[in-house]
Amino acid sequence: MDITTMRILATLVSFACFLGIWWWAFARRNKARFDEAAQLPFDQD
Repeated sequence: MDITTMRILATLVSFACFLGIWWWAFARRNKARFDEAAQLPFDQD
């Protein structure tokens, strides 16, 4: 396995991780939790 093949594999793994994070961030089941977290700085004690 040469360096070019390793670079290609690293790029593909990185892209797969990116797609996984993107899918997790935009999943509908997380919307309520993210909306609640977005309002935390505005909550008054």
